[in-house]
Amino acid sequence: MFPIDPTADGSRRAWFGCPQCNHGVGCDECISGRNCGDHWQYLLSNEAWLLHLQCPDCGHLWSIDSRPATGAA
Repeated sequence: MFPIDPTADGSRRAWFGCPQCNHGVGCDECISGRNCGDHWQYLLSNEAWLLHLQCPDCGHLWSIDSRPATGAA
């Protein structure tokens, strides 16, 4: 487990599932698409759509492209 980044700020959050620990799986609030008060990630920084995140539960660090997926025509 990584320590929480010292620049992490609880007021900068993103609602994406952690690929490491999957916290929030099965949460009714998360499934509904609302911003759950329990299952969020630290938003460490961003570069346009590229978000750099850290899970507050397991400490996992990762980046994700947050652009909406487009369907193939």
